[in-house]
Amino acid sequence: MNDPVAALIARLLAERWLPREDELARQALTDAGFREELDRRLAAVGLRLLDHPYASHVAVAVAKAQEAAVFAGPRAWSASNLDLDRDSIALLVVLWSLLILPKRQRQIRRVESDRDQEQGQIFAEMKPVPVGADVAEPLAERTLLADFGDRLGGKMRININLGVLARHGFIVRRKERIYEGPLLDLAFDYERTARRVLDGALAFVVEQARREAVADDGDTDTEAGHV
Repeated sequence: MNDPVAALIARLLAERWLPREDELARQALTDAGFREELDRRLAAVGLRLLDHPYASHVAVAVAKAQEAAVFAGPRAWSASNLDLDRDSIALLVVLWSLLILPKRQRQIRRVESDRDQEQGQIFAEMKPVPVGADVAEPLAERTLLADFGDRLGGKMRININLGVLARHGFIVRRKERIYEGPLLDLAFDYERTARRVLDGALAFVVEQARREAVADDGDTDTEAGHV
């Protein structure tokens, strides 16, 4: 019996994430009836779909109503079901702030620019939100160590935790650079976490990363103008 909703759930549980371009994932994001049935079945087993229009992947997570049953232990509330320690969680928040927040700014700027250009076109088509490598800049590991090494346990501890986060799909490490992994953009509630970060201790670092991103975009535009 062909059951695409069941197939999507099984794949999400087995593979842990799927790109939003996947046929069934795309159907879940564009077909209201399919999404309603998917949400119903996930809710029946205490799960929910994780997706964000600016994220490149979708995944599943524990439903809000079941979080206490899963994460509330006899001694403390667990941050996740991945056995991440406090150092790993702190590093994850830092990486989310340095990789996702600047990326989101680039995405929003790109969407607004496309919208402005399309307003003068009668038959303009809505372009998809950019989610690829052209808006997701990597972070140099040496920069992370220089800025946060003394706060996150030093080089050896950070290196170990980077390996842990990479194994769980939050980041990808290549040639001493840290790239966004499939789960990083889904790891936190963006609207709530972004405000806490921007109003908190990481505000200065994030603002610096934003200025560098704007400068990089300006350099790219200048170079393009001379081609």
